[in-house]
Amino acid sequence: MKLGFQNLRVVAFESRNSGKMRELISQHDGLAQVAPAMAEAPLEENVRAIQFGQRLLKGEISLVIFMTGVGTQTLIKVLEKNFDHQELRDAFSRVGVIARGPKPLETLRNLGISKIISISEPSTWKEVLDILDTNKSFPKLSGLTIGLQESGNPNYSLVKELKARGAIVFQVPVYRWTLPVDTKPLKKAMSDLISGNCQVALFTNSVQVSHLFQIAEQYHQRDSLRRSFSNVVTASIGPSCTKALKREQLEVDLQSAKPTMDQLVQETALHSTKLLANKRQTEQTRIKVKLKEENNLTLKQNCNHLNSSPFIRACRCQPNNFTPIWLMRQAGRYMEEYQAIRSKTSFLELCKTPDLAAEVTVTAAHRLGVDAAIIFADILLILEPMGLGVSFDGESGPSIQGLIRSHSDVSRLREVNPQESLSFVFEAVRKSRAGLQSKIPLIGFSGAPFTLASYMIEGGGVKNYRYTKGLMYRDSGAWKALMELISRSLIKYLNGQIAAGAQAVQLFDSWVGCLSPEDYKQWVLPYTRYVIENIQPGIPTIYFSTGTSGYLELIKKTGAHVISVDWRVNLVQAWSRLGRNVAIQGNMDPLVLLTTPDIVTSRAKELLDSVQGQPGHIFNLGHGILPQTPVENVIRLVEEVHEISNLSSLNN
Repeated sequence: MKLGFQNLRVVAFESRNSGKMRELISQHDGLAQVAPAMAEAPLEENVRAIQFGQRLLKGEISLVIFMTGVGTQTLIKVLEKNFDHQELRDAFSRVGVIARGPKPLETLRNLGISKIISISEPSTWKEVLDILDTNKSFPKLSGLTIGLQESGNPNYSLVKELKARGAIVFQVPVYRWTLPVDTKPLKKAMSDLISGNCQVALFTNSVQVSHLFQIAEQYHQRDSLRRSFSNVVTASIGPSCTKALKREQLEVDLQSAKPTMDQLVQETALHSTKLLANKRQTEQTRIKVKLKEENNLTLKQNCNHLNSSPFIRACRCQPNNFTPIWLMRQAGRYMEEYQAIRSKTSFLELCKTPDLAAEVTVTAAHRLGVDAAIIFADILLILEPMGLGVSFDGESGPSIQGLIRSHSDVSRLREVNPQESLSFVFEAVRKSRAGLQSKIPLIGFSGAPFTLASYMIEGGGVKNYRYTKGLMYRDSGAWKALMELISRSLIKYLNGQIAAGAQAVQLFDSWVGCLSPEDYKQWVLPYTRYVIENIQPGIPTIYFSTGTSGYLELIKKTGAHVISVDWRVNLVQAWSRLGRNVAIQGNMDPLVLLTTPDIVTSRAKELLDSVQGQPGHIFNLGHGILPQTPVENVIRLVEEVHEISNLSSLNN
């Protein structure tokens, strides 16, 4: 009997070596369909790589681990561009060097580095640890600084294990994963899998799985795609890829014995016809498919691992093993990576350039180790399409041109079509979603109706809101028309971000604390509630405000799933007023992060102890991170919140 695919249609998601993959499939009598699922986007200003080079030359790095071939090449190019070649080679000869596989090994040898330890197959991060634990040429890791070249996503498991051994890990990202520029082949592959036109699927990277299902999510085909794999032979190149497939509730029919494309194609060709026949004929598979269809509503909530992430679970007041944390303005001026990009790009240009906005979004989330990312944008972007001018001055903040002070001013405003005028935000969401680790949710956001209206009326930051309250009290018709126009625009804008890949949305009502409870109830609450009620069902909404502890009960009536409170109110008291059926976000004072690591730890512990692991707590600040904040304090806070809350949950 002739071995091979026997003219089965084989879809592969390889990008970098797509030509070779097509050739291998054809050699084994398969009908090749290659749909590149990912692209490598180099970091615009690689601050960490340059810092790594500086520390390496100073002798502050004891060991370097190179994880990927392309990542090694990219890092070496950055280093050689900024440092002397011979000095680099000498520096590497003085430290331990580990290459995870043949590709980084080849690049390092071309640099002239001879003392390299190569990791044996299957060349996962676990083999890296085994070498470090058993190789006598390495001293104990305690106190050593390790440079870790990262691939598109950080390997938090490896970092955690290295730190557990006492090492100081200096992570060096060199690129991020993103969707390919042309996603048509990937969309076609999705459609062909769903329609049954493909019988075999080959995955060579865990990110391919995430990106395929991201495309399916955009077209509301996630469940259909998942069901289609019950009749598709699913083959994985290695453990990480297999794990990603299982996270999507897919049965992995074959994992390659060696993590190479040649081995993957050869083994799959050998067994595919038999595996496919078994999948088509086994009654158990038919039962599983039927059960999945009958429990479709449950699957929508539980099968997607993003929906079961600690952050989303907290939004729904579900128990967690630890308290999730993210921080407002986590991608901002306090980070050198952000400053390097801003030194060459204006703030508005950064917001309107999807690749750059995605880069600062992803870089911050991965570097800090937070449990959610928030898209880099600004609440005032929506004002330009409405017909107002917006400019930003680093010293005085935003300034609005064409102020709204009367009913006639309101009438000249335009209805917003976000798909046309704010498409760059949606593209930034898509690119950020593609670049983030698949387990990290992405938060979209906008200003709330009152805060946006105040900017439009006042023209910038003010203290007494004279003109805003004047219009509100003097001309209720103009106020109603303005708030309704803003609210309609926000609904389309936020739902557009969700369609592009956001898993939750936050409304920033930073200025609403200037109002009395009565004014809030009459002039603001109806419009905020209207926006939240019209957000796509099932998507958590967060309502952020400051200075509003006097009317938390009214804020609950917005219908938001999560209420974000500032440091001016005791968290336990706030929860007793709001009730346990709503999640709370907060509420450390941002100024704590300007102190010392020990104080940061102490204040975090006090806050966590007061809540005692109550389901529905999302640790955050009462406002955004300040520009003067040391990034080390932010990282320390994230690590301590995870560790302290995890210990608390075990004790309880």
